[in-house]
Order: sequence, then structure tokens, then C-alpha cells
Amino acid sequence: MTMNETEQSAPTMAQSVATRKKAYATEESAPAVPGRRKYMKYRDLGVSAASGGEMRAQIMSTTESPSEPTGWHYHVCDGQFVYVLKGWVDLSFEDGSSIRLKANESLYLPGGFRHQEIATSKELEILEVAVPADLGTVACESPFE
Repeated sequence: MTMNETEQSAPTMAQSVATRKKAYATEESAPAVPGRRKYMKYRDLGVSAASGGEMRAQIMSTTESPSEPTGWHYHVCDGQFVYVLKGWVDLSFEDGSSIRLKANESLYLPGGFRHQEIATSKELEILEVAVPADLGTVACESPFE
């Protein structure tokens, strides 16, 4: 493969800085965006556009706990990384394990790995990174039925 062919197949990448709106700023560069869960708020950190769709990074937060588990699902992606900034989330996995992921703890899930969120703290804030940026979510049956 020649260098020219490599350059043509690689996505265009750019620098991206995400900021919260401050008194001196005219706009926020990490805007709210639609997300998977109605009880959560999502902020786009600009990585999807900067990476040409190779990766997504967002902050997910809530100020209320869900009334019931999310149900079993998996994500159509290469992988999903989450880092809890505040609060906790209880998760169950297809291998039979469960975990309470707390502030300053992280989790990596390969694409297609079935899981469900069982419960969250009232205040929860998570950094989520997905590869590629277009993360699909597919509901599925419990692996234990």
C-alpha cells in the first residue's frame, strides 16, 4: 500500500476541546445531545467529529434513579469504556457476574457483550467512550432464560 492510499483510507482527524459555558464564553462547546436513556442527560465532547467517526466520548449524568432496570442489551461497536465520575451504577453481565461500579472506577466492555443496568445512585455522572462513534444498542433476552 502506498502512502497516498493510506492517506485516502484514513479518516480526517482534528483537535477538539470541550468546555462548559462560562461567564466570558459565548457558547458551550460540549452541548447536550439526545441519548439512549430518558432519565439521563448526555453531553457531546466533540470527539466524534474530531475523529471522523472513529470514536465517541460523552458525559452521561442524571439527578434521578431509574424506576426499573434497563433490560438486557448489547452494543454494536468494537468496544465501550465507561469511567464513573460521580455516584455508582449496578450492572449485571452475561457471564453471571454483577458489579457496583463507583466513582473513580472504570469498565471496558467488548462489542456484543450482553449486560443490563440494575440501579444507579440518584446523582450519577459517567464518561463514556465508544469505538466507533456510531454505537448501536440492541435489546436482547436474558442470557439466563
